[in-house]
Amino acid sequence: MMATAFLGYTLPFGQMSLWGSIVITNLFSSIPWIGNEIVALLWGGFSVGNPTLNRFFSLHFLLPFVLAALIVMHLMALHVWGSSNPDGFSSNTDKIRFTPYFTSKDFVGFFWLFSFLSLFVFFYPNLLGHPDNFIPANPLVTPLSIVPEWYFLPFYAILRAIPNKLGGVVSMVAAILILIPLSLLHSHQVRSLKFKPILRFIFWIFVFNFLFLLWLGGKPISEPYISLGIFSTILYF
Repeated sequence: MMATAFLGYTLPFGQMSLWGSIVITNLFSSIPWIGNEIVALLWGGFSVGNPTLNRFFSLHFLLPFVLAALIVMHLMALHVWGSSNPDGFSSNTDKIRFTPYFTSKDFVGFFWLFSFLSLFVFFYPNLLGHPDNFIPANPLVTPLSIVPEWYFLPFYAILRAIPNKLGGVVSMVAAILILIPLSLLHSHQVRSLKFKPILRFIFWIFVFNFLFLLWLGGKPISEPYISLGIFSTILYF
């Protein structure tokens, strides 16, 4: 999903689209030995240009189908193993049908989400975008501050909190991958936070810290934002 979002942001080819794609694709150059070759392969040349846009458009079209396949796999797993409940005990003995009970609940959620997204799409399409992206892409003029789209700002804040290029890239990727071991290391029978007030408090600290990183990602690289970014990154991990 993050790859699809990034590829789609490149396609309008405004100033932020161009320089954002240059910055993000250049992160691959930090990979030892083969980094520069990977960047050239992504670009299809020596800079971001027409071959890059062709590749990004094709991938931007194909990746949602991969995402849809993963969603179908998730629903199949839900049908086979069932879902958990807030009380934490097994509900296998008292199951109810997926349709119409869960489908009706899902439709309510879908309706509210669709209404919320429609508000932005039809009435405020430029509210969350960067004004510099209305300027046509110009590789000879660098914007004053290159920032990614708002949904990437927490990871951008983690990236720039590490002074080493490779370390920053590893930290940014680890910020996503670190969530995977949680499901493997969590062996407690009751998985819900309903009866764990301390853990619930820590969870909300994590949520607010993540939103704080989102705010920091859009700030200039100067004090106190540098020190706050380092502190929040440590707290995140």
